[in-house]
Parts: sequence; structure tokens; C-alpha cells
Amino acid sequence: MIEKWNGEEMADVSGQTIVITGANSGIGFETAFALAGKGAEIILAVRNASKGEKAVDRILSVHPKANVHVMQLDLSDLSSIRHFADSFQENYDSLSVLINNAGVMIPPYSKTKDGFELQFGSNHLGHFALTGLLLPRILSTPRSRVVTLSSLAAINGYIDFENLNGESGYKPMKYYGQSKLANLLFARELQNKFNQHDANPISIACHPGLSHTNLMSRGSGKPVNRFVHFLSKTITQPASMGALPTLYAATEPTLTGGEYIGPDGKKSRKGFPRKDDIIDSLYNEEISKRLWAISETLTEVEYHFTESMTPK
Repeated sequence: MIEKWNGEEMADVSGQTIVITGANSGIGFETAFALAGKGAEIILAVRNASKGEKAVDRILSVHPKANVHVMQLDLSDLSSIRHFADSFQENYDSLSVLINNAGVMIPPYSKTKDGFELQFGSNHLGHFALTGLLLPRILSTPRSRVVTLSSLAAINGYIDFENLNGESGYKPMKYYGQSKLANLLFARELQNKFNQHDANPISIACHPGLSHTNLMSRGSGKPVNRFVHFLSKTITQPASMGALPTLYAATEPTLTGGEYIGPDGKKSRKGFPRKDDIIDSLYNEEISKRLWAISETLTEVEYHFTESMTPK
């Protein structure tokens, strides 16, 4: 791995089609901005189309020749996810990179439109369903990859199979950690399944460390105290730095799948991208397989790895 990888060394992505969820702000926007500037066709998959269009305008103001589009996607609504996947596959023959970036952080207790606890339902189940529904395009695209964002919160995460929806007790940070651990387990388990089926794509997990984004400052739904806002900016890094692990995971040709990319600083809070071996201790095969089976049942999305595959 190149020391202090800052994006300037990014591999060529011209001609690639890349979908980024939650790309209108924060880490997602910085990721879209960087990749659009390198010639990829970027689809901003966002819940609020108006905010997505403003993000496109910001990108075009710096990269006027960028190929950037908005498609509406609500990860808390399985019908919206199915509509997005259908529309994408009607209009695109390939998908080089799917970046599962969007996230909800420590909201008051609430549920998705399908009755799932909001963080587990949006952060994990929404992306699980989206990836499964887009799998035909992923499998048929040479050297494609799926990048799923986890978080430092995954370290203390726990999959509470007996109370996934928080109906028997809910703590916002506990359920955020559960959703982010689920993202990490999903990413590694997806790679295992690619390997088992000798499939073309790779799956990589990453995390941004502590980055200053709207997700961090507004996730609770409460007004942000000015001191808290200042403190947050002091101990965190800019979103542009927080996006580097995602960009590395999405483009670095030496990655083989199953890696976890995060900042190289103290306790992985800040810094430049590196492989984080903590995934080896966080991944549990039994829990991951159980989570996968439950996710297929809850979303009614089954993964079929042998359809439309391209040889390596």
C-alpha cells in the first residue's frame, strides 16, 4: 500500500459506471466529487432528489465535463429499492462499483416503511436488498466491486437477534453499532460467497474514522450545540479525508476482496487509508451466515451468484 495515499494515485476509472448511495453530502459527496473528476459516470442514489441535483451542480461547477446523474432511492423503503434497481437495470448494462455509503446515525426510535428499526433497516437491510437486486449487473461487469461503509462503532457492535427491531428496548448508539457491524459482516460474507462461486467481483468494507459530516452533527435529530459543533470539528477530520478509505476501496487495483480499509492514525480515527486487520477479529462466520439468512427472509431478496457471470 502506498504510504499516505491521498487520491492523486487513484487508478483510472474513466468509462466506469459507479452508484453511490447517500451521495448528496458528506463522505458520499466527496467520493462522488473525486470519482466524477476522474472520468467515471456517477449515479447519485439519494432520497431527496432536489438535494441530489444541488450536489450535481456543485460537482459540475468544478468539473464541467463530469458525467453525473441523480436517481431517487429511499433505503428505508423496499419498494423504492426495487424501483431503483429495476430502473437502473433498464438503463445500464454494467455496474463497475456499487458504493453502499448512505447511513442513519442515532435517531430517536423509529421504523422504516417496512417495519424495521430505522438504523438496521436502512444501513444494513436497505443496502443488502439493493446489492442483491443489482447483482446481475455486478456479476456481468468485469472486475466490478462492492464497497460497503462500516464505522468505528462496529468494534462494540452486537447483533441482537432476539431484538433486532429494538421493540424490547432501544438505545440509539447500540443500534447504530449493530447496523455498522452488520455492514462489516455483510461485506466479508459477500466476498466469501463470491469466492465460493468463483465469481468475478470483489467486496470490500471500509470506514471513514471520525469525520465531520452532517451525519455526525445532526444524526440525533436535536439542535447542535455550538460547543459540541466546535469540539466535533476539533477531534474529527474533514469529510474529504474521511472519503479516502472509500476511494481507495473503490479503485485500488491491488485489493483482492475481503479487506477492511480505514485511516492509519491512532485508533483509526484520522489519517490516510490502510488495511485494518480488525475485521479478522470482528468477523464471525456463524453470526454472519445467520445474519445473511435473516436478511434474505426480511427483505425477500435472494442472491443468485450463477446468473449472468463474466469469466475472470
